[in-house]
Amino acid sequence: MSGNLGEMNIGEEGRVVGYEKDAKSYRKRLMAMGLTPKTAFRIVRRAPLGDPLEISVRGYSLSLRRDEATAILVEKV
Repeated sequence: MSGNLGEMNIGEEGRVVGYEKDAKSYRKRLMAMGLTPKTAFRIVRRAPLGDPLEISVRGYSLSLRRDEATAILVEKV
């Protein structure tokens, strides 16, 4: 199943498949943080209001704002 990272729930795992076309301002920054295509991740926790979202990727924890998370296209594993 495909969607964006912001739609996933705590404990779910997935892989990055790309970025939204209108997310050019975030793309370089997210790739520099290790969120390149085919990278596996797991949703660790979400703040009470849904922002930020913490994921485990490449052996470290990464917090993403809601707008950054919705810019990342993913497939659930």
